[in-house]
Order: sequence, then C-alpha cells, then structure tokens
Amino acid sequence: MVTSMKRKFSIWNVSALIILAVFLIFILFPLILVLKKSIIDPHTGELTLRYLGKFFERKFYWVTLINSFQVTIVTTVLSVAIGLPIAYLMRKVKIKGSRIIEILIIISYLSPPFIGAYAWIQLLGRSGVLTKFINDLFHVKLNGIYGFPGIVLVLTLQSFPLIYIYICGALKNLDNSLNEAAESLGYSSIQRLFKIIIPLIMPTVLASALLVFMRVIADFGTPMLIGEGFRTIPVLIYTQFMSEVGGDDGFAAALCLITILITILLFIVQRLLARRYSYSMSALKPMVAEEIGGFKNILSHAFVYVTVLLAILPQCVVIFTSFLKTKGGQVFTGGFSLESYKNIFFDKNSSVILNTYLLGIAAIIIIVVFGIMIAYLTVRKKNALTSTLDTISMFPFIIPGSVLGISFLFAFSQKPLLLSGTMLIMIMSFAIRRLPYTIRSSTAIIGQISPSIEEAAISLGASETKAFRKVIIPMMMPGVIAGAIMSWITVISELSSSIILYTNKTQTLTVSVYTEVIRGNFGNASAYSTILTLTSVLSLFLFFKLTGKKDVNV
Repeated sequence: MVTSMKRKFSIWNVSALIILAVFLIFILFPLILVLKKSIIDPHTGELTLRYLGKFFERKFYWVTLINSFQVTIVTTVLSVAIGLPIAYLMRKVKIKGSRIIEILIIISYLSPPFIGAYAWIQLLGRSGVLTKFINDLFHVKLNGIYGFPGIVLVLTLQSFPLIYIYICGALKNLDNSLNEAAESLGYSSIQRLFKIIIPLIMPTVLASALLVFMRVIADFGTPMLIGEGFRTIPVLIYTQFMSEVGGDDGFAAALCLITILITILLFIVQRLLARRYSYSMSALKPMVAEEIGGFKNILSHAFVYVTVLLAILPQCVVIFTSFLKTKGGQVFTGGFSLESYKNIFFDKNSSVILNTYLLGIAAIIIIVVFGIMIAYLTVRKKNALTSTLDTISMFPFIIPGSVLGISFLFAFSQKPLLLSGTMLIMIMSFAIRRLPYTIRSSTAIIGQISPSIEEAAISLGASETKAFRKVIIPMMMPGVIAGAIMSWITVISELSSSIILYTNKTQTLTVSVYTEVIRGNFGNASAYSTILTLTSVLSLFLFFKLTGKKDVNV
C-alpha cells in the first residue's frame, strides 16, 4: 500500500502535475475564456450565436477569411515551388559559394516578415527607390507594392527558406541508388524528380508546407503594413479587439474561435496526409553534388543566386538605410549619419533593447526547463498523465500569436490573476508560443539516448533523479542548447502577441520597429531592425560554433 502511494506521488508524477497546472492556467484557461466570451451573452449569461453570426452575415468580415486563404494558399504553393527546387539543386549540383548561400537563406528566414514588408516599402512603395526609377524610366505611374501582390511577395520570400531547410534534411536521408536505378531504366532528370524523389520526400513537403501555411495565416505585421484595403483575419482580429477593449469583446473572441477551429482542422488534415504518405528512408548511398556544365549550370546558378538575393535584400536595405541621414527621422536626405542610432539609444526609450533580451532569456529558461522535463516524462515515464501533458503541450502550435495575446488579456486582466501590463505575461506568451518546438526536438534527443545508460547509473547506486540530473541532462544539453538558440531567435522576433500585450515598460524591438514604421520614422525603424537582424545573425553563428554543424537542416 505504501509502495503504491509512493509511486503515485513520485517526483515524476508531482512534476507532471505541476507542469499540467501551469498548462491549465496559461493554455486551457485562456482558450476556455475565448470560447465562453464568443458564445455567452455577457449581460444575460445565456448561450448566443450572435457574435459568430455577425461574422458570417456581413461581407466586410467574412471576406477577410477568403483573403487570408488566398494569401496563405498562394504563398504556400509558391514557397514549395521555390524552396523544393533550390534544395534539390543545392544537393544535386555543385553551386559555387553554397556555404554562404545556405547561411544567407537561413538569415532571411530568421528575420521577421514585417521587416521584409518595411524594406520592400522602401524599394517598391509609392515613393520607393525602384518605383521612382521605373516611373522615370518608362514614364508610368506605379502605385507600389501594396495589397495582395505585395503581401504574397514578402511572405513567399520569407517562407521558402523553411521549405528549403526541411527538404534539405529529407534529401540527406534519401538513398541515391533509387535515383540511379531509375536513371538506368531510362528516366530523365525531370521524370526522376517527380516520380522518385518528390514522392519519397512527400511527408516532409507536407509538414513544411503546413508550417508555412500556419505561419502565413497567422501573420499580422505584413498585411498590416502593406495590405492597405486588403485585410486578413489577424488584422481584423487586432483592429476589432483594439476598438472593443473598453466594451463588448465578444466579437473579437468569436474571431479568435473561428481562427482556432480553422488551424485545428488544417493540423488534423496534415497529420492524416503525412500518415498516408509516410516512408522510412536510410541513406546508404546519399546524394552527392556533382559538377554540370553548359546552359543547365548557368540556369541553376542564376536561379539560386537571384532567389537568394531577393530573399536577403530586405536585410541589406534596412542595414543600409539605418546609416542614412534623415530629416525629422522620416525623410532620407542623402549622405550617411549615425543619427538614427543616436535617436534610439539616447532620444528614444532605449530600454526596448534591454527588454527584448531580458524577456527573451527569461522565456528561453522556461522553454528549456519545461521542454526537457516534458520530453523526459513523455518518453521515459509514459502514463495517462504524461500523455495528457504531451497533448496539451501541442495546443500552442496551432494557436496564432494574436489569438494567444487576446486570450491572455481575457484571462489575466483581473484579480486574482492580474498579469496584464507586467513582464510575466510577455514572458509566458513567448514561452508558451515556442515551447512545442523545443519539446519535439528534446523528445527526439531523448529517443536517441539508450535507456540502458540510465539503468547502468541506477544499478551503480544512483537514484532515478540523480541519474536524470547527472546522466540524461548532460547528454541532452548540447542538442537542447542548440535548440534554445534557435528558439531564442524566434522569440526576439515575435510580434503578433507582443503588439497586443506590450506596455511602454515592456516594449520590445519588434514592437518598436512596427510602431516607428506606422509613425513614418523610417530611420529609427531601420536602426531597430538592424540591431534585431545582427542579434539573429550572431545567435546563428553561435549555434554553428556550439554544435559544430554547417546547417540547421531538420
């Protein structure tokens, strides 16, 4: 009896219960409030569908859903159409400068999409450099990069690197003997690509396409900056919520509920498709990049170079413009100056930089601790409790940042859980948003550690907890640290939830970039963006240094 009680209240079950309690407070409780506010009349307390009906009855609202699907589907298709051939070419053909190209692709992915939107405004906005040049040269009057085409351009150039990263990892596990066998049977290069290679990597294509889809449909900054009259769901959620904070917020909750249901459905569809097209591959003879000549070589290099140049161009633009002289911070007057940096460090609220780093580090500590614990519990201590924990931990993966931000304000704007306006609510939003990725990577790491190593430590007299602390954690740490660095880069680039939760005391770099662009202070926005970009680049090089890797393929 005593032994049974000890097992029930072991340190592992207690740890699982504590983590579950945190999840109930910061994941399920906010989502339940979203559901409640969207279907319960606040005055009568009765069930109502008027908030949901309001969305579908008025064209102004439901058109935004169509707009979101249009942008997301086109962007996802284009991202796959660009990322897949570049990944294939980089694995199949010896591209000169391939190491630098891979780093540039990763950097372009790590930069927030709204920075790309701002940079393209500088290039192709109504007063953009390229717009003026084209108008003067061809005597036309272009209206700039606004609306649907601009949103798709920015998000595609920022999303295809994710496809590239995933597919490169899949191609590394592809046995090239299958490709050679098809070639010996008379298949052309194109036939082998579509009939052998793509079917084998289809699960990876679907998984990466889903990630792009989820990221694009939840993106707030890009359509807000260059969408103008072309509204998407995240923009509608933000504008409706911000205009209804002091009054009826039921409609904002209904919009959040609709978005959550859509993302859940997409997640389920992807899982079903991935299962159907699942293959196990082992690269007994991996693909090796080969020299090719003639027109094919020129075309391959041109395609890779031009695409990567367009992808990295926004980062180059913001760095360059951050050193230009401005008039009142809004108009670039020519010549170079450190005026923008002087503004953000001395004349503006310089704490935003420190806030970004402090909030990011605090969130990463929570992510690492929870990620290790949850991964260990779900792999080594399987039971109903840890299975529940594993399921709930995936919820943030399918919740857009703006929805999470609004749900947090619903849940933590009154006592006894009054957290709104504090650093803690920002930290927890960052940690909850990025935790699923660290859990998945930590789970993969533990799966590679043989249980016999832990058993050997226990047989030598160590307790389970000591074996975990002294054996498992040290073995996991290199991979966990690498994953933490990549999570750190995504945390400091977070905008969707930050723009809803921040106050003057908790403002971050991403919020500062956004607010400066909205105000037209492009010099300051460029300086903030440059600091954010350089932080991401340095973090990436630290990742390479600590892991000894040459890429971040998955």
